[in-house]
Amino acid sequence: MPHRRSYRGKRLLDLVVVSLIIVPAALLCAIAALAHLLAHGRPVLFRQQRVGRDGRPFVLLKLRTMRSVPAGAEKPGDADTARVTAVGRVLRRTSLDELPQLVNVLRGQMSLVGPRPTLPYQVSRYTDRQQLRLLASPGLTGLAQVHGRQRLSWPERIEWDLRYVLRPSFRLDLAILFLTVWTVLAGGGATASHDNDPIARKPEGMLSGG
Repeated sequence: MPHRRSYRGKRLLDLVVVSLIIVPAALLCAIAALAHLLAHGRPVLFRQQRVGRDGRPFVLLKLRTMRSVPAGAEKPGDADTARVTAVGRVLRRTSLDELPQLVNVLRGQMSLVGPRPTLPYQVSRYTDRQQLRLLASPGLTGLAQVHGRQRLSWPERIEWDLRYVLRPSFRLDLAILFLTVWTVLAGGGATASHDNDPIARKPEGMLSGG
């Protein structure tokens, strides 16, 4: 199937939009981080290795939204949603926890629009077709995020991502950015668990730390 890895001007679009929003975004990020620090303590920043374009790993940045679990204290069947903090629920619902990823965009590790970056164990479960998802730079938002977000299973999300990867365009990016703002303002955030999803299900003993 023919595909384009990106379009001319995509990186420029990222830089222009980030330059316009970086100051208010930094202010919101600082307020959100302070709220989590006062309510739940350190650390306020969450770092995790994700898989980027062409399978290259990078460290994704987020504001912490979950309680830390001491090594060995986790219980079988623990769900990530049960560890989301009170402040973390607000951050996830408003997507403020994703703001530090603007740094990833500035570094060229991510784009504003693209498939959401996933974990190495999830990528290892992709089919050959699903591997095409890695042809594009991961994004802060994407087609899957404006078509159901956490309500979609991983295979469904990947199909939306592949529609984007195979036909990226400037107009599509603008539409996705607009719809993302609308979705967030409409309260489209979620903290749903996908522990039973064949792709998202974590290996035994593994807990997320975000």
